[in-house]
Amino acid sequence: MQLYQTRDFNSFFQDTFTFLKQNGKHFFTNFFSISGALILILGLISYYVSKTYTEALIYNFTINGNNGLQIDQFANDNLALFILTIIGVVVLSILFWIIIYAFTPIYFKLYEKHKGTNFTLNDILNVYKANTGKFFAFLVFGFILAIPLVLLFGIVAFVLTITIVGILGIPFLVALFATLYHMTLLEMLDNKRNFWDSFGYAWRLISSKFWHAVGCIGIFYLIAYVVQLSIGFVQSIIQGVQSMTAIQQPVGLEDMSTGTIILSLVIFFVSFLVSTTLQTIIQVNQSIVYYGLKEMNENISSDNVIDQIGSGE
Repeated sequence: MQLYQTRDFNSFFQDTFTFLKQNGKHFFTNFFSISGALILILGLISYYVSKTYTEALIYNFTINGNNGLQIDQFANDNLALFILTIIGVVVLSILFWIIIYAFTPIYFKLYEKHKGTNFTLNDILNVYKANTGKFFAFLVFGFILAIPLVLLFGIVAFVLTITIVGILGIPFLVALFATLYHMTLLEMLDNKRNFWDSFGYAWRLISSKFWHAVGCIGIFYLIAYVVQLSIGFVQSIIQGVQSMTAIQQPVGLEDMSTGTIILSLVIFFVSFLVSTTLQTIIQVNQSIVYYGLKEMNENISSDNVIDQIGSGE
């Protein structure tokens, strides 16, 4: 599949699914080879932390009364564990985010370079290593830029929530925010622009076909939200039942039945895995949009054809 080609709203959709159909096996095999172990570790920690602390707090609130001092008391009684848990989760979350978030841009850059899937897991890992400094810069500068952007987007989102129709526009607002960052990283990996220049270039690309790009990606976000909401609803019901059980008869993980633990873990990991996979598919769509807009603005494929003809002569 050729990445550099001018696309409209429909082809943004079609080419996303075409890319996944043609290259999905190679894409997800490498994706889970790199991130699988980290997803498992982070998932286990997240499950344990959410279950342990939630049940402990609910139990304390129910038995000792509902007041704000219970949270402070709980943290003070388990201070060392509390601090280590926070540090561990933050470090793992940042590492997880960098690895997961950077995978799709790296994959597409290698796909572009090799004109297909003729590259291996080692090639992907080498790109990770070679661009460690860029990922760090992207993380730091992206966080700094996010502060005013979140305020701006938050104000717009608040205005949108005034009406029911406006609420439906929030996924498209999220799509714009996320796509700006995704295209910024894609452009940084080209070794031609720094973070700030790449961000400005990403905005120019999106602006060149704003409603087509944001509309397509926003619909993907809307679909992902509905799927995650459905899974989250089932998960919340099970967690609610378990929390009520913990209130009536508090037990530790070691006292819970094997079936209950397995069911909880399976549902949690399905939710976690689906969420991660959906986010990755959205990034594939963002990449397809990026190459389509880049071709429309720079005519890269036409220039490559001319260069090939020239070299052939």
